[in-house]
Amino acid sequence: MTNENIDPDNEFNHDYSEPPIISEVETLKEQLLESEKKKDEYLTLVKSTRADFENYQKRILRDQANEKRFAHFQFAADILPAMDNLDRALQASKQSGANDPMVQGVSMVLAQVLDVFKRHGIQRIQAEGTLFNPNLHQAVMQVPSKDLPVSTVVQVLENGYTLHDRVIRPASVSVSSQAD
Repeated sequence: MTNENIDPDNEFNHDYSEPPIISEVETLKEQLLESEKKKDEYLTLVKSTRADFENYQKRILRDQANEKRFAHFQFAADILPAMDNLDRALQASKQSGANDPMVQGVSMVLAQVLDVFKRHGIQRIQAEGTLFNPNLHQAVMQVPSKDLPVSTVVQVLENGYTLHDRVIRPASVSVSSQAD
C-alpha cells in the first residue's frame, strides 16, 4: 500500500511500516541517558587519573628534592672514620702537651673539614652535658654520678653527625647512672 492510496478518513488505512514517533522518542531518551551516564563515568575516570598523575608528579619532585638534599649522606658516612682519627690525633697531642706545627696543621685540617661539612648541612651532634637521646646517642657505658641527673651524657667517646635532620652516625657516649 502506498501513501497515495491511503484515505485519511478511513480508520482502517494505517501505515504500520514506520514505528510511531513516541517509541522513537523513548529510544532516543534511553540512548541519551545511557550516553550521559557513560560521559559521567569517563569524566570521573579522567578526574581521578588527573589527580593520581598530579600526586605522582608531586611525589617524584619531593623524592628528587630529598635525593638531592641527602646526596652527601654516604660520602659523609665514609669519611667519618678519617675525621675520628684526626680528632684522636689532636686529642693525643693536646694530652701530651705538644704544640708544634704538626699539631697546628692537624687542627687546621680538622677545622677545614668541619667547615666543609657545615656548608653541606653536616653537623656534629652536641652531646656532652645533655640528656641521653636514643635517636642521637648510643650509650656504650654508664658512669655512677652523684652530681649529674641520671641519663646525662658524661663523655663523648665518638662524635656523632647529622645531615640536615637525619642521623649519619649516633654519638657513642657514656651516661650517668645513679650512684650507689
